[in-house]
Amino acid sequence: MNNLSIYSLVACSLIVGASLASQAGLNAQLREGLSSPIQAAFISFFVGTIILGILCVYQGQPWFTKLSLSNVPWWAWFGGALGAFNIAMSIFLAPKLGAVAFAVSIVCGQVIASLVLDQNGWLGFPRIELTVNRIMGASLIILGVLLVVKK
Repeated sequence: MNNLSIYSLVACSLIVGASLASQAGLNAQLREGLSSPIQAAFISFFVGTIILGILCVYQGQPWFTKLSLSNVPWWAWFGGALGAFNIAMSIFLAPKLGAVAFAVSIVCGQVIASLVLDQNGWLGFPRIELTVNRIMGASLIILGVLLVVKK
């Protein structure tokens, strides 16, 4: 992969990160209006499901063939459950922690889990060995969480 494409991918990832920070605030406002974190998470998923459904129809590809469904490993079906957990917890946690502490805590958890996933090549990720640079980078993120949440 050349440098231009890696930088483009990282730029897209930064946009995703910005949208995640914004999503937590939007969903927290939804929770406040509805007085229920679970109902707010449901509405968030419902709106997202409608948008994805429209995109699927627009894409024009066949839906859920028997062969495609049989190719999905059993554990892959838990992605939606993790999504529901993540949204519901972000609705609960974001207003209590604030945007920065919430964001860096999530990133820290992602980095720690990602090191394990990469090291073992689990869940379809390529196997990438743990290196000193990766450990140092993860340690800096952990330190960043400690600094952000310290009173």
